[in-house]
Amino acid sequence: MTYAVGMRLNRGLVFMSDTRTNAGVDNVSTFNKMFNWAVEGDRSITILTAGNLATTQATISLLEERTKAPADRSPSILEAPTMFQVAQLVAATLNDVIQEHARSGQQADSAFHATLILGGQIKGGPSRLFLIYPEGNFIEAGDDTPFFQIGETKYGRPILVRAYDPEMSFSETVKLLLVSFDSTIKANLSVGAPLDLFLYDEDSFEGGTRSRFETDDQYFRIVSNRWGDALKSALAKLPEYKLGRKSND
Repeated sequence: MTYAVGMRLNRGLVFMSDTRTNAGVDNVSTFNKMFNWAVEGDRSITILTAGNLATTQATISLLEERTKAPADRSPSILEAPTMFQVAQLVAATLNDVIQEHARSGQQADSAFHATLILGGQIKGGPSRLFLIYPEGNFIEAGDDTPFFQIGETKYGRPILVRAYDPEMSFSETVKLLLVSFDSTIKANLSVGAPLDLFLYDEDSFEGGTRSRFETDDQYFRIVSNRWGDALKSALAKLPEYKLGRKSND
């Protein structure tokens, strides 16, 4: 299982993903699920992946190969003129990979499904964020839906819904995302650190800032422990429930 989030802010884009992949409780591995491409002064593109590992690796490998191959191997995400066209290209590539599994005789093509978050900015347009489905279609984030989650989404969603603000700084957003990931990790053993983080400043048109929170990261532990303490403190401050009370009391 996976947990990954892509988020729009007024100041730019924020991405975070875990790295745990498991095929049973005794077969746990670490794989990168965040991929970045950049052309200095022109574009920055990030993809987060969730789902079948073979599918996501094949999709990323195809996209990567096209960025380095001769011109006749286009289309490339580094040549597409808009983020919408990048989304179309990535969605088509993902769907082609899934269909190829089915055509090659793989059983249950649904088992090879994957979902992607795509975000970035190309010069001449604003930063944009997309959720790409295995069927090859996609939706775009907007004011009403300013972030996307993929993978194990339910445990970390409540804090994002309650605390998100488009005016947040990157520092505040990282705290919010760490709390969301901490809640997910505690509820589901198939999600775990290291956690990858990528910050992109609006209109910078460069690679952005990428970092990683390891399992023993001191700051992540402080956030986790203090969030747990804050929840206990908040619960204690709520009014006591009176046994035997009537519904309107």
